[in-house]
Amino acid sequence: MKFENILVEPDAESEGGVVVITLNRPESLNAMSRALVRELAKALAAIDEEQKARAVVMVGSGNKAFSAGGDIHEMANSTPEELAYGAKMISEFGWYLANFRLPTVGAINGLAYGGGAFLAAALDMRIGCERTRFRYLGAQYGRLNSTWSLSQIVGSAQAKELLFSARVVQAEEAARMGLLNHLVPQAKVLETALELARQIAKNPPEMVQGAKQLLHQYVGDDWEAMFRAEREAVTTRLKPTPVSEAFAGFLGRKGRG
Repeated sequence: MKFENILVEPDAESEGGVVVITLNRPESLNAMSRALVRELAKALAAIDEEQKARAVVMVGSGNKAFSAGGDIHEMANSTPEELAYGAKMISEFGWYLANFRLPTVGAINGLAYGGGAFLAAALDMRIGCERTRFRYLGAQYGRLNSTWSLSQIVGSAQAKELLFSARVVQAEEAARMGLLNHLVPQAKVLETALELARQIAKNPPEMVQGAKQLLHQYVGDDWEAMFRAEREAVTTRLKPTPVSEAFAGFLGRKGRG
């Protein structure tokens, strides 16, 4: 499979049992444009349809970022209708990724901010390194996401702190709170994610996938209700702050578009 914004490659060592998806926009720190999100959805649908892979690893290109979040320049040049569509698309993709049939492992090789942090939280497991940083920026910019996903990983109190404050979470703290499953040197972050995915891929897929399904089923309708409640809130009483206002500082930097 060939795309413009992502790379999709089978892992040779696992004989195709693991597929690696790379967010491939290093010039923008792998910002999540609408095109990139569409390609991610298409790639996962194709992997699911082929029924060959048993696990998926996701990583960002370069050595600075997993993903810096939404593509702010694209957002600034979008109509209100395009903004609403893009926000819904990213949100719905996060739900799709979280409930993807195959187990997913994130190699969080750098910063994961905003939409990138939301994307990382939708993965089943995360491997980080000394350059890994998380930041749930929504509240700072008049936006809202991750209320339904983050608390399932770090617990309600920690999720409240991260979502309310929009502060940076460094790698060691992320590991302590469970946002990272493992913390390794950057040179080994993808290798470690692949090793975990390969180990998972060796197990009977019906058992692994069944365990994932049951773990989500335990959360049940209430988890989906949390997701639906977030979607309803951001389209009614908690509508996003206009891009030109929310990101005025970023857009006004000298030399930027």
